[in-house]
Parts: sequence; structure tokens; C-alpha cells
Amino acid sequence: MSTQVEPVAKTLPARYYTDPEVFREEMERFFCQSWVCAGRAAQIPKVGDYFLREIAGESIIITRDQSGGVRAYFNVCRHRGTRIATRAEGNFAGRIQCGYHGWTYGLDGRLIGAPHMDESPGFCREDYPLNKVHSAVWDGHIFVNLDPHPEPLEQQLDDLPQRFAPWGMAELRLYKRMLYEVKANWKLIILNYNECLHCPVLHPTLNRLTNYLGADNEVPHPTYIGGAMGFRNGAETMSVDGQRRRDFLPGLHGEECQKVCYYAIYPNFLLSLHPDYMMTHTLWPRAVDRTEIICEWHFHPAEMAKSDFQANDAVDFWDLTNREDWGISELSQLGIQSRAYRPGPYSGREALLHAFDAVVLERERQSKSRRL
Repeated sequence: MSTQVEPVAKTLPARYYTDPEVFREEMERFFCQSWVCAGRAAQIPKVGDYFLREIAGESIIITRDQSGGVRAYFNVCRHRGTRIATRAEGNFAGRIQCGYHGWTYGLDGRLIGAPHMDESPGFCREDYPLNKVHSAVWDGHIFVNLDPHPEPLEQQLDDLPQRFAPWGMAELRLYKRMLYEVKANWKLIILNYNECLHCPVLHPTLNRLTNYLGADNEVPHPTYIGGAMGFRNGAETMSVDGQRRRDFLPGLHGEECQKVCYYAIYPNFLLSLHPDYMMTHTLWPRAVDRTEIICEWHFHPAEMAKSDFQANDAVDFWDLTNREDWGISELSQLGIQSRAYRPGPYSGREALLHAFDAVVLERERQSKSRRL
């Protein structure tokens, strides 16, 4: 009697990392039909404050309206299609005006001024608001969705808001922001983030603080993957020496103070929750082999107000680790581009990576079936 053996899970074929057409289709499937983390609500504290994000080649304005709500619009004038905002961030001072012919919009997107259009029979200002992009805020994180009829953000996040409520993310404030340019496909960044088998070889500093085989990963979810890792060798947080120089975040208790949660929320949000701070990465694919990454470190304002507040121990540690990760991701990109590359086998400890690959393939399948 023969015993059927399950086939070995393997990495994706090269085209998923090297083919510009596959990249274009993934930008549509993942970045134009999902909620994308754009930044933090604290980036636009005042009415009229704004910042821009480029998503799948689209420039998006994210601003705060007169009532204090977060709004998002395509950065396109309804007159003749001119891009309106050109600075990466700023303040609209109560209105959004195109610099070409002076068409002017309220912060709620309504067209409130259109010079000379009164002379055009049948013209109605109400017919030409800014093109809306759906926006929502989760615990201080701003998400936008380019789909005209998206499912609620809560559906994509599922149980994460309840799971991470103790960290009080909305209360935390930015200490440092770094921009990295990585010559690798965006999916390679996610794959690298979700396994630590490379840590003994690539991250000797990190490996002293945590057991690379000690990850407590949860069952993969269709919209996110992740898990938690504890400390070792007396470490209390992830920093240059593992020493915790800040109080625990005030909402944490018990085991929450003894671990770091690492979650990848598709398509672009890497969330790292520590006992005393939060680190985030947002991924911004620019080409099939190039990804911009914004990394931010956030701390509790009560800690930041202390005269002896320190944070560079965490920033320096993760900047080193980031650069190690980006470098190896670039080498992965180069190797996959070789004619010698063939899909390789995943180990049993790389289940999260195989699960992400499965999501990539399933969304491709769904997209093709809709076109039939």
C-alpha cells in the first residue's frame, strides 16, 4: 500500500519578481483594490494640513477637513486634469486651489470656485468635486483605498484592532523617520520580514537578543501574517544592548511586556510592536525591482517629555538591522533574475512565506476568473 507524500512547498517562479507586467497587475490587485497604510493621523494635526502619497502611479492628497476628519483625493484638477499639489506636505489654508486656472475646492472636496465657467451654459459646480479616495483611520494609522466601492477597513483588519488595543498606538508620537531605497521587489521585503531563519547569519546583533527559532506565529490570515517573539540573554527590548531605557507602554501587562509582535498587513504595512515603542515600515513599490520603504519609530509622549528620554538605542539597532535586510533582499533580487534560478524548497519553518505566496497566487487567479 503506497503512502501519498505531500509535494514540497516551493518559492514562486522568477516572473513574480522580475516581470514588469506581473508587477503592473499586482499593483492593481494589491495596491488599488486593498486598504493601503498611507501614514499617521498625527502627520496632519491641523485643519488643512496635508501630505501626498504615490500609490501605483497615482498621486493622492491626504488632508484634514474643517470638521477634523481625514479626507483623501486624487491629486487631479477637474478642469483640465492638472496635478494640484506639488509639495510633499504642507497646509492648504482652508482651500485647495489648482495653480493652472484657479479652480478652487473646499477641504471637503466640493468645487467652490471655477473662474469664467459661469459663461458656460449647463455648467454646474456640484458636478465637479475632487475625485474622492476612500479613507479610514485605525488607532492612529491612516488607510486609503483606491477602489470606488471598497469593503470596510474593519473587514481587512479582522481581529487586529482588538488584539493590539493594549499598545494604544494612536497615543504614540513620531520620534524618527527614515526613507530607504531598496533595489528589490516589494514581495521580497515581506518575505524577509516574516522569517528569522536568516537571523544567526545576517543579524548577529539581533540574534543575541531573541531566539530565532522561538517565533510564536499564528495561523496565516488572508489579509495578514505574523506572530510574536520573546527575548533572551536578559534582553528587555530590541535595542543596541537590549536594555530598556523607557517605561513599558502604559496599556501593556504581563506577557505583553515580554515580547515583540511582528505583523505584515497586506499589502504594505509592516507593524512591529515592542514593550516600550512601536516601529512601522510602509512599502511603496516603484518598479518591479525597486521599493521605497518609510520606517518610523514612535514612542509614548510621556516618555518623550522626560529630560533623560533616549531613543537612539532603538533607532540605531533597527537602522543596522534594516540595512542588513535590505542588502540581502537586493541580493535575492539579483539571484532570482538569473537564468539559473528555479523555485526552491521552503522548510517547515517558512510556512508564513508559503502562505503569502498562496495569497499572491489566489489574487491572481481571482483576477483572471473575473476577466473570463
